[in-house]
Amino acid sequence: MSKTNSFIEKMKKNLLARKVELQAILTGSNQIVNDTQVKDSGDEALTASMDNLQSSLTHTEVEELNEINSALSRIEHNEYGLCIDCGETIAEKRLEHSPFSARCIVCQEELEQHQP
Repeated sequence: MSKTNSFIEKMKKNLLARKVELQAILTGSNQIVNDTQVKDSGDEALTASMDNLQSSLTHTEVEELNEINSALSRIEHNEYGLCIDCGETIAEKRLEHSPFSARCIVCQEELEQHQP
């Protein structure tokens, strides 16, 4: 592994901290209680819009949590910082910006070009 142990420990600490934040957010979002006393169709529309927004945010947070768990697994298997496609080293600046990155920038761009 080409990344230094101190860099990997720093990234692991950041990933674990973000994981705790996301788990707290997701736990809190599950405890939201809808107001059952909707007064008119405008209130119903607002409630539906807020429910859709909450659902979308929750989906995004769950995706991020899954990416963090994958990154933590790569750390445990001494694969962190290596591109899962080409095996090349992922730049530290990329990992600092997005610590759960699994691909180098070249492979990520190639993947995004081939997605619909």
